[in-house]
Amino acid sequence: MKALVAVKRVVDYNVKVRVKADGSDVDIGNVKMSMNPFDEIAVEEAVRLKEAGKVSEIVAVSLGGKKSEETLRTALAMGADRAIHVETDGKLEPLAVAKLLKSIADKEQPQLLLLGKQAIDDDANQTAQMLAALLNASQGTFACKVELVDNEVLVTREIDGGEETVALKLPAVISADLRLNEPRFVKLPNIMAAKKKPLEKFSPSDLGVDIKPLMHVVKVAEPKQRKASVKVSSVAELVEKLKNEAKVI
Repeated sequence: MKALVAVKRVVDYNVKVRVKADGSDVDIGNVKMSMNPFDEIAVEEAVRLKEAGKVSEIVAVSLGGKKSEETLRTALAMGADRAIHVETDGKLEPLAVAKLLKSIADKEQPQLLLLGKQAIDDDANQTAQMLAALLNASQGTFACKVELVDNEVLVTREIDGGEETVALKLPAVISADLRLNEPRFVKLPNIMAAKKKPLEKFSPSDLGVDIKPLMHVVKVAEPKQRKASVKVSSVAELVEKLKNEAKVI
């Protein structure tokens, strides 16, 4: 069984994001970048399935500029067998990403497609669902447990009321949630070995996909700073503040 895992290069989750002075976008100049945390969880899950003998090959895919190759090398060091880089400096919206991944999936014919539930830069949480629709494949979103049984995959997913388990026919698209697993620490020998693993490159035009943005960003702004909280001495004082200061009642 082949698993395809999508990974994205984003601003490291420990970095405080800054907005450009002109409000056109987020400033990523001289900022530490890393693999999207949810995608890292997706890679880890694919590797664990391979170690359990359920998956025979893991293909990591990343879309973006030249430096996305670093993210792919990290995935290879974690245990992916080979990588595909769709190189573009253009702005990629979720639908364009889903179309590019569909084109790769059509070439590779994976039985399992693993993605992070969302990227921490745009928080769109759309790509996995769009990809499943384009492929006309089963989907299991917000996965906290994945089990491969015969020709099905059992996905326990997190929902508002707790958890539910769905049985999906293969091929299936699964988006990883935070509690699916804890990614392993990558050792230096694995990082060195990853440099020798195959990495194939394509452009969007090679795949026949138009990535022209369908949306226009009007302005990017930092959220307003919250006022310091206050402690009230009674319910009556709380009601008074909610009514006269917050004006919510």
